[in-house]
Amino acid sequence: MNGYIPSSVQIREIVKHTDIEWTFKVETSTKGVLPGKFFEISIPKYGESPISVSGYGEDYIDFTIRNVGKVTSELFKYKVGDKFFIRGPYGNGFDVSLYEGREVVVVAGGSGLAPVRGIVEHFYNNPDKCKSFKLIVGFKSPKDVLFKDDLKRWSEKLDILVTVDSAEEGYEGNIGLVTKYIPELKIEDINNMSAIVVGPPMKMKFTVGEFLKRDLDEKNIWVSYERKMCCGVGKCGHCKIDDTYICIDGPVFDYSYAKNLID
Repeated sequence: MNGYIPSSVQIREIVKHTDIEWTFKVETSTKGVLPGKFFEISIPKYGESPISVSGYGEDYIDFTIRNVGKVTSELFKYKVGDKFFIRGPYGNGFDVSLYEGREVVVVAGGSGLAPVRGIVEHFYNNPDKCKSFKLIVGFKSPKDVLFKDDLKRWSEKLDILVTVDSAEEGYEGNIGLVTKYIPELKIEDINNMSAIVVGPPMKMKFTVGEFLKRDLDEKNIWVSYERKMCCGVGKCGHCKIDDTYICIDGPVFDYSYAKNLID
């Protein structure tokens, strides 16, 4: 797949998580795809929008998309069998081999679960490849929860904690921000632990701060600056912070590097 030229893909399946967040499964090559990489989704006359990979198999890629703009609102009119264009993949993504043999904690906020879904799937399918695995994922409310079926399935093998910022009286699940659960995390060996943090910028900042309080080395904390994308090939300069092009050098960085990226 040529990274500069959009190619046509057909929608195989659409999963409607909420009114404004759907997953589109499309038939395409997955060469070079990793969790956290992204594609430019293109609709003629409407433009392009950068979207992270939320899952992939031998002949398909999942894109979990929030209906928030011109391109995405047009895409939400599409049905199974319809086609649109993509180009990519772009970015470095998450190299899951770096986390194998370690205690792994993934913290995601809202749609930030999408780019790390592939990491969870990897360790769900290969639980023996990590010392332990915990996912802490937060949503605004129970009606905003994404990937409900996946969360239920993952919990059969992995330690999954779902929390919401607020809920109506009578809700029996966890209530509170994701940061609430980091001080009480059971960690066997802090030097053999990797934390992966994805979500809204402020939530990432405070989550990383909680891990630093636990004396986790900055190089063992991984973040994704996925919101800093535009052209995908480093030409437009929209994603440039200092001398770093997020779309080429990132969007995934360890925190020892990421902490110096200031807009």
